[in-house]
Amino acid sequence: MPPRITSFTRQRVLVADGVSLNVAVGGSGSPIVLLHGFPQTHLMWRHVAVDLAADHTVICPDLRGYGDSDKPADDGQAYSKRTMAADVVAVARAFGHERFALAGHDRGALVAFRLGLDHPDVVTHLASLDVLPTLDMWDVMHGTTAAVGFHLYLMAQPPGLAETMIAASADAFFGHFLDVWVNDPTSIPADIRAAYLKASREAVPSIVADYRASATVDVEHDRADQVAGNRLRMPVSVLQQDWGAALGFDAAARWREWATDLEHNTVSCGHFMAEEAPADVVKALRDLLAR
Repeated sequence: MPPRITSFTRQRVLVADGVSLNVAVGGSGSPIVLLHGFPQTHLMWRHVAVDLAADHTVICPDLRGYGDSDKPADDGQAYSKRTMAADVVAVARAFGHERFALAGHDRGALVAFRLGLDHPDVVTHLASLDVLPTLDMWDVMHGTTAAVGFHLYLMAQPPGLAETMIAASADAFFGHFLDVWVNDPTSIPADIRAAYLKASREAVPSIVADYRASATVDVEHDRADQVAGNRLRMPVSVLQQDWGAALGFDAAARWREWATDLEHNTVSCGHFMAEEAPADVVKALRDLLAR
């Protein structure tokens, strides 16, 4: 039996022509949508979601191209964060919610960032876990320290090469990140790890397309907002590892350029904080929702 979030039901939700997402939903009360990262699925929220469901409706989709959601062919726009953000709005509306709080981790945080800019009247509160906005991410990568982001450059290449290389050794590739980005390996038990690897090896083209978009169309969209002076207007909380110290930048200052009401905190756990330190993530989200 594949792993599931305890007490949550799973549904398929049509979000666009020919594209449906797999969504886990549970609880009742004011809605919060949780968006997963790479190389994961909605299961990364299994601890946080159950806690929040005590007094919130918690909606956890697999992003398009990931997990059990549909994986349309890439046409240059299919995996833009703008398109993926529109998916999330459609999911929330399918459950009857025109406004909702939003938290994203890693790739999901980039979708959340774009959703907050494109749909500011929809998002009441926004949390970002362990990323920088796309423009800033590329800007802070310099010299040999940028080797930590080798996958960003690999998957930014034109279609073909990255897909072939990754598919040839998918478990080794995706498993690498599950190994090196975690401080406490026991936080991702064997059945969850197996589910992540299976989902990822079955989604190589769409995962690469998601990353390629962050070197192409996503950059265009973010730069247009930067030039226009658009910013996140809702309360924003950011949880990040201390990448600034490692790569030589001020993460909080970077985020202040994008968010008018920002709470920025550095964490001591690894990248997969919703699994390594779920109580800390829940507290941060509840504090955010109280703002």
